[in-house]
Amino acid sequence: MEPPRAKVIGVARHRLATDGDGVTTLVAFHGCPLHCRYCLNPQSLGDGGRFKEYTPESLYREVSIDELYFIATNGGVTFGGGEPCLRPQFIREFSELCGPEWRINLETSLNVPTANIEALLPIVNTLIIDIKDTNPDIYRNYTGQSNALVLKNLRLIAEAGRQSDCIVRIPLIPGYNTDTDRDASRKALEALGFTRFDLFTYQIRKH
Repeated sequence: MEPPRAKVIGVARHRLATDGDGVTTLVAFHGCPLHCRYCLNPQSLGDGGRFKEYTPESLYREVSIDELYFIATNGGVTFGGGEPCLRPQFIREFSELCGPEWRINLETSLNVPTANIEALLPIVNTLIIDIKDTNPDIYRNYTGQSNALVLKNLRLIAEAGRQSDCIVRIPLIPGYNTDTDRDASRKALEALGFTRFDLFTYQIRKH
């Protein structure tokens, strides 16, 4: 059977307590189901032809140079993008190569099929979730998509008792939501048992 392959828009080494515990390497996948108005990685959209393609094994060979840092600091690899949860098989096969000493983290919107999250939960240590806003109208206005899958996957994570392994980012998005909207999102998440939040404001650059 052919190994899964994925285009990667970047590999960033030696990130300290930015994308999870300890020293991490951020692997950013190409591809995203959203079209956010203020996308931080617009290169994750489009055909991706200019980006390097990896298999789990070739990625492992590249990032394992920092294994001593990962083990010494309780760090590992954070998959972002784009949307890493579009590639559960790739991440599962990668995790089998690196073993339990490396932490596997995800930066995700959760806007993927529930089966993908079910496949990833057993091998992931930390989920850094960017929910945008829990209000369906605000979410659709900003991303162009429904947040029904996001809410369903949040409930799945809560039912699995994994809330403490999640950091939920709740941004204030100029022109799209308000402090009141953000407070409502936080209360909805707290009702599901989530307790770790990252509250911040998008800084919009004017060109």
